[in-house]
Amino acid sequence: MYEYISGKIVELNPTYLVIEAGQVGYNVNISLTTYAALEGKSEAKVYVQHIVREDAHLFYGFADKREREVFNLLTSVSGVGVNTARLILSSYTSAELAKVIMSDDVVAIKGVKGIGLKTAQKIIIELKDKIKGYADDGETASVGSATLQAKQEAVAALVMMDCAQAAAEKVVSSILKVTPNATVVQLIKEALSQLKRV
Repeated sequence: MYEYISGKIVELNPTYLVIEAGQVGYNVNISLTTYAALEGKSEAKVYVQHIVREDAHLFYGFADKREREVFNLLTSVSGVGVNTARLILSSYTSAELAKVIMSDDVVAIKGVKGIGLKTAQKIIIELKDKIKGYADDGETASVGSATLQAKQEAVAALVMMDCAQAAAEKVVSSILKVTPNATVVQLIKEALSQLKRV
């Protein structure tokens, strides 16, 4: 069991990072919350969840243990896979998600791309008692200026999340017109929300 990977950040994208440790480069899937926490850093300590499949060994990385614990809670719910859990944690921080679940906010969970009504209800029913301790952990997202690079990163992340390229570019551009100083994380969260309503 891997606990964490500590090393140099070789590449950082909204959906994954490449971290070098012991002269080995690890490709680690991440959420937008972790991306925001690592943005601008040259080195990191990433807590990991190692997923073994017949065709692949995958790493999912988190900036802190709390997010990893919530990720594992989400994947313990029948019908919630690792990619769905990552999408949920890209829409909400651990603390935000805990508050959403504890307030029985089915609509907020259903607002995440790929989550239907039954799955949203199941998440609330199964995790309401387990997630109470995560409602207040002082998580904050980094804030930066939206640039052309931010737009490109946001679009690339949305495409990796199975959004159509043309739709992703259109919605990100429209968000930047209204909120020109949006961060990459804000762009992706708002885009996912808008694309869900389409």
